[in-house]
Amino acid sequence: EVQLVESGGGLVQPGGSLNLSCAASGFTFSVYDMNWVRQAPGKGLEWVAGIKSGSLRAYYADSVKGRFTVSRDNAKNTLYLQMNSLKTEDTAVYYCSTGYPSSTPERGQGTQVTVSS
Repeated sequence: EVQLVESGGGLVQPGGSLNLSCAASGFTFSVYDMNWVRQAPGKGLEWVAGIKSGSLRAYYADSVKGRFTVSRDNAKNTLYLQMNSLKTEDTAVYYCSTGYPSSTPERGQGTQVTVSS
């Protein structure tokens, strides 16, 4: 059974930083591309960042490029999202999600990130 457990969210002031983690189990983490997605209040899911399984190449939504960094530690089965220069519009529930070769993306329960003064 795929399990994804996000952590590291919280309340931070604009301009602040947070580092999210996603602990994965129940599947061979190292062979899956992984993504971070988010859902702001009253809005749909938004893809934020992704990282390939082999090359570790990272991809970002324009809205977070230059501020967020996605990484992974395959030895620890853990995905990370370092978020810097946070803005109020980054407020959302953040989820990690399986990518290729998943036929149906799996998501964890999410972690709340609130950016407010």
